Formats: sequence, C-alpha cells, structure tokens
Amino acid sequence: MERTWLRNPFALMMMLVLVTFTLLAGCSSNEESSKESSDKGKTDDNSPITLTLFDKNTGDAFDNEVAKEITKHTGVKIEIQQPTGNPDEKLNLMLASGDLPDIVLMPRGSELVTKYISAGALIPLNDLIDKYGTNVKQMYGDTLKKTRYDDGKNYYLSNWYGLDNEPVFGMLMRMDLLKELGVGEKANNGQPFTSEEFYKLLKTFKEKYPTINGHESIPLTLNAENMGSAIATFKGMWGMKSFYEKNGKLRYSEKDPSYLEMMLYMNKLYREGLIDKEWAVNKTQLWNQKLSNGYTFATASAYWDTGDANTILKKADGAENVDKQFYAYKVTAPGVNPSKTTFGPRSSLGWDAIGITSKNKYPEKTMKLIDFLSSEEGQYLLMWGIEGKHWDMVDGKHKPKEGFLEQYKNDENFRKTTGVRKWTWFIKNGAGSDGTPYDLTNKYEKDSVATIAYKNLDDTTWDTAIYDNLGPAAGTPESLISQKVTDIINSTVPKLINSPSEAEAKARYKVMLKDLDKVGLEKVEKVINDNYQKRKELWK
Repeated sequence: MERTWLRNPFALMMMLVLVTFTLLAGCSSNEESSKESSDKGKTDDNSPITLTLFDKNTGDAFDNEVAKEITKHTGVKIEIQQPTGNPDEKLNLMLASGDLPDIVLMPRGSELVTKYISAGALIPLNDLIDKYGTNVKQMYGDTLKKTRYDDGKNYYLSNWYGLDNEPVFGMLMRMDLLKELGVGEKANNGQPFTSEEFYKLLKTFKEKYPTINGHESIPLTLNAENMGSAIATFKGMWGMKSFYEKNGKLRYSEKDPSYLEMMLYMNKLYREGLIDKEWAVNKTQLWNQKLSNGYTFATASAYWDTGDANTILKKADGAENVDKQFYAYKVTAPGVNPSKTTFGPRSSLGWDAIGITSKNKYPEKTMKLIDFLSSEEGQYLLMWGIEGKHWDMVDGKHKPKEGFLEQYKNDENFRKTTGVRKWTWFIKNGAGSDGTPYDLTNKYEKDSVATIAYKNLDDTTWDTAIYDNLGPAAGTPESLISQKVTDIINSTVPKLINSPSEAEAKARYKVMLKDLDKVGLEKVEKVINDNYQKRKELWK
C-alpha cells in the first residue's frame, strides 16, 4: 500500500523542508559544541584573569589598596602562594610533583634556579620581552644580558637589581663612647680610622671602663652565628673581594697574603683581651644582649644588624639619646687606600629570580603584567602606593602625604591595608627619573644610623656579580670537595683567631693551606676559573 505522503506533493515538500532543517540544526549544534570545546580555558583579551604566584617573602592575600590598583591597571588578580615551612623545600617539592604556580619567585643564587631551568619548568622570556616588554628592556638594560642562562636565553627577571651605592658592613662603634674616648671630631665627619687607631680605641676603652653597670666591659664582640658578616667586615679593611686574583686566575681569598695579615690582626686583638673571649659561642640572641646591655663598645657587622640593640640603647635613660647607638665606621688596614676598601659588597643582579612557569596558560598577559610592574609607574605603585592617596606630585617630584611615613612605620594594620612595599617584585635599586628613591620607606628619609653609614661608607660599594655562584654544580665530585674546603676553613678560623701566640696562628694557617690542597682545592678552583671565563664571554 502506498504511503500518503507519496501521493501528496505538498506533504512531500513539507517533509523535505523538515529533514533539511533538522540536518542544518544538527550541524550548527556540532559547530557550537566544537567551538565551545576549543575555547575552553581561554579568556577574552580584556577579561580579568587570576594568576598564582609563589612568593617566599610574603603570604598576605592580594586584596589591599595597591593590589586592587594593580588589578585595575592590568586586569590580573594574583593568588599568593607562600610556604609555612622552608621555602626551598617547598620549591623542590613543587618541581618534583609538577604542581607549579603560574609565576615563581626563588633565590637568584640558588641551585634551584638551575634545576627549574634544566627541568623545563621555566619558559624562555626573550620573545615575550621583545613583544610585550618595552619597560622591561628600558629598566633592566644590561642586566638582561648578565642574567642569561648558558644557552643565551633569559628564563627569569631579577628582583632588587641594579647597583646602588648603599653601604653594607662597617666597624660599628657607640658614638657616645667615641666622644668620651676623645675622638668626637671623627664621630660625625666621615673620616676613616686606621687599624692602629681602632686598636688603640679598643685598648683605651678597656682601660677606662673595665666594668660597666656591674658587667665586665667588652671592647669588641662578634656574632658567631653570622660569622660571614664579621669576616667580610675585616676583609673590607684590606680591600679583599670574593676571590684573590693572581696571574689572571681566581683563587680562594684564603690564599691572599692579606688574609693572613687580617687573621694575625684579629688574633692580636683576641690575645690582648680586646675581642669578647666568648665570641665563638655567641648566638645572635646572646650577641644582641651584649650589645643592648650597654657594656659593649664595638662589633663588626652590617650597619643595620644592630637595629634592635640601638632601639633599646637610645631609650635606656628615659629620654631618647641617639648618640647612644652603634654607628658604622670605615677602618683601613696598613697601606690600603680608604677608597679601595671593600666594606660594601653588593650584587647588581639582585636577590631573587622571578620566572613564568611552563604551567602558565597566559604567558602573554603575564608578561604584560610584568612589564607594568617593572615600569617606573609600576615601581612607584608597588613601593609608594597610590597617587593622591598615599603620595602627591609636588614640583615634579614624588612626595609622601603628610604623616604617611610615620603612620606606616608605627601602624602594622596601616601597612597591610595600604599594601605599600608589600609586593616587592621586579624592584630596581636607586631612584626614578625625578631623583626620588623607589624604596620610599627605607630611603626617602634616613635615620641617624643610616645617615652616618652613607657618609662613612657609601664609596666602598663594589659589584660582586661577576664572581657570584662560580662554584661547582650540586651533585658533582667537585661540589663534594668544595664542601670539604668550606668545612676546613670554618673549623680553622676560630682556632686562628684564638691562637695563644702569633707564631701558632701562622703555623695553623700553613696547616690549613696544606689540608685544603690535600682535599683537592685545585680541582674546585679549576671549575671556578672555567665558569669565570664562560661568564665573561657570555657577558660580552
């Protein structure tokens, strides 16, 4: 029997229209589904995104005033990841598991940077910088060339980069006691002391004040827990640097003839009772106690290390006495020009490395964010806050709002809500185009301790960058030798300083050099020199 629609032309036409419509609808649906699938995970160029950032320095939520302004400028929100334990352990764990954030901040001089690059966990930034990094190129300049990896590519950007003539180490002496010892004219005028003058000051102090407040007085104390700073301070007197260079080759500084002179000077101070007899067991807490209790005249360290002690000392008598603090002074070794002292080692390549990881889905937008933060505008936003709210432009210069600095220093909640200096990313040392420092809270207004340190020591700054991290790679035979070398040096230094006679100090020094040769120091120095030559080639 024939079907009805075969006998009815109109019915047949309607049936064909219906079938065609159905087929078209199906195709359209499939196309939409395919488009939806391909667009999954993508975002419109102007729509906000959220990036995860591992920052070992802060764990605060990205919701303060500066954070909101960053999002307003860039369309990027940031989810901060910060470890509760050891940051290096967390960084290693993230690399091993592959559970990486979008952006990672890690110590620039650490083996972790090499590990992340070798594992492909950080992406090369060169093409991104060329396309979206106008400000990065302008601000970083030659630093980009110096932070290239062995393959010639940039995998990270430095943080706290650029050489700033900021003092570091110094012989820290109580100003009030300097005046009482008859050298008040040198307390404020920026003139250096010779090593002999320093020795006589320690001796005179001990003779004039055998006890203070019922305690045996201490002419000079050292922090054994931070012995690197103490030794670096004494090295500064002799103009010593990271390595001893002889005949175009780098050698360990312990081989420098000046090193033995330095050790014999320290030994003399110890033998004459001018160095704290307990110095070798001083932990930071005990060292601070000895400084803040008022019976110690001097120490060797970075000028900011005595901040806690100074806070106590200057208020010990009720009324504030700024003279009753430790101030940094230059002391020169025999035959060393004061301008050639090296109390201020600083690396122009910065403290941290910040890179984009291979897990980042938005590398272009991330680089645009980085470019803004790296710019002068971004730097002032990060470090000064918002114009009109935290600072104003007055006569072409940045000027903090009245009372802002005081409130910032004294009110922790104010610091958190403003976000000023909370996000220290891609920070450049120095000043902006108007001459005001990027680091508002630390450098716009210097306290008396910093002011004296700059007056006495800012010409002692030198760039360590060419010498940084030249040693053997972790896991190599030479790295094991390097550790043995370090152990020998660290165990010998206290014995040298505490030797009962100069002759015995010299003998122990000779034994140390022999022990270093026995464990294979020459092999380590070969690696150092090979890396040194490669670096000089890379930086051309």
